[in-house]
Amino acid sequence: MSEPSASAIEVFYDGGCPVCLREVRVLRRLDRRGRIRFTDIDTPGFQPPASGPSHEELMARIHARGPDGVWIDGVEVFRRLYESVGFGPLAAVSRWPGISQLLDWAYAVFARNRTRWFGRCTANTCAPGARRD
Repeated sequence: MSEPSASAIEVFYDGGCPVCLREVRVLRRLDRRGRIRFTDIDTPGFQPPASGPSHEELMARIHARGPDGVWIDGVEVFRRLYESVGFGPLAAVSRWPGISQLLDWAYAVFARNRTRWFGRCTANTCAPGARRD
């Protein structure tokens, strides 16, 4: 596989999450032009970029950094990733009123519960009073 281009979007994903990993595998297959750089934040020794979100913030919801250095998170990350692999029309539909709010809500539920649903609770993710978006 070729190295991502300088204009690549970098996605920070949780490689320990089965659903997240499945999505990344699909995107890797679709990314024939190398427009996405994939960074697994579950890798031992991972250190978040100094100028970006903390590891806890990266674990709380998906984040990406655009080629211009601007950070995005949540459903907008998926839109940008799918635009990068040629599914711009699908991303456009996901911005329609109603659909956008539904996707934002569904992703928030998933992000808040994924560690619990996949048996990966830690004191920082599932304990009473743990940070939840």
